[in-house]
Amino acid sequence: MPEIISVSRTDMPYKFAQSEMKKFAEGIFNGKVPDAERLMSVFENSEIDERNLCVPLEYFKESKSFAERNNDYLKFTVEFSVKAIKECLLKSGFSSDEITDIIFISSTGISTPSPDAFIINELKLNKNINRYPLWGLGCAGGVAGIAKAKVITESNPNALVVLVTSELCSLTFLNDDYSKSNLVATSLFSDGVAAVLIKGDGLNSPKGIDPKIEIKDAMSRIYYDSIDVMGWEVTDAGLKVIFSRDIPLIVEDKLRPDIEIFLKRNDLKTDDIKNYVTHPGGIKVIEAYIKSLDIDPSFLIIQKSVLRKYGNMSSATVIYVLEQFISSGFKDGFGLMTSLGPGFSSEMVLLNIQSN
Repeated sequence: MPEIISVSRTDMPYKFAQSEMKKFAEGIFNGKVPDAERLMSVFENSEIDERNLCVPLEYFKESKSFAERNNDYLKFTVEFSVKAIKECLLKSGFSSDEITDIIFISSTGISTPSPDAFIINELKLNKNINRYPLWGLGCAGGVAGIAKAKVITESNPNALVVLVTSELCSLTFLNDDYSKSNLVATSLFSDGVAAVLIKGDGLNSPKGIDPKIEIKDAMSRIYYDSIDVMGWEVTDAGLKVIFSRDIPLIVEDKLRPDIEIFLKRNDLKTDDIKNYVTHPGGIKVIEAYIKSLDIDPSFLIIQKSVLRKYGNMSSATVIYVLEQFISSGFKDGFGLMTSLGPGFSSEMVLLNIQSN
């Protein structure tokens, strides 16, 4: 059975208190957005303490073209992805030339060739490596990447797959977009890069990995007629955020039935899940998970901690949560990875975790 053998996450060079981010936003939105002063309460209500950014706040006060910001996206993506992959390899004992497949996930910049080509050149990975660049999955991308790695390693038991997710959400910020969606996004999103190493069951790990994390099953779900819930509008200036206030309601309404279907096909119920490795889209989304699944809030303590320390880093966030679970929070038994994203869609992965 495929196994997750190492996970790494990146701390960005700049960290700002949420109070600093609010002050910055006030300078942008006050007087431009109707009822902006009242809406600024979203910064406190988010329960985020700090935000992870790849550039200083002064960067966003300047007028920069889409091309300039996208060039920075590519530069930082390659730099931090290489760092995350090296850390993953160091933890695992595998070498870079043993990687057979690379899955690259992102929604916050564009590049042809895709960023994985630059990463491969930087690390001098195998010239015959299989490449899977995936764009546009948004917050769902981290769990979707794990699911894709499962398919690869099942078709080739000797595969060693590296999944890297790079989301530099801050570089999409448009300082002349005075929509409520942009104000809310400014209170929530930040930057993150993370990597996961997954092996097929034909490979032996050079190091004893603890805990043992098997990928048992995966399921995707797209909800019809909900395209406009979340995503980007591509404009001349860049990527303009689309962000519906209905997202927590959709989570609360749709999530439990889908999870029950997914678990039932594995002869499981929600009571059998010991670890919820969910994407913390925001505090309201976390609360919607608790209400929908009728679980003790203690199950999502790590999610709240990651959200508090980093903010929402789109697809990378759930990998930060996974890394935190591995280092300090796993219980032996089944784990459920879930995330939701544009489409509107959900991704689920079932894990089996056992301490060695």
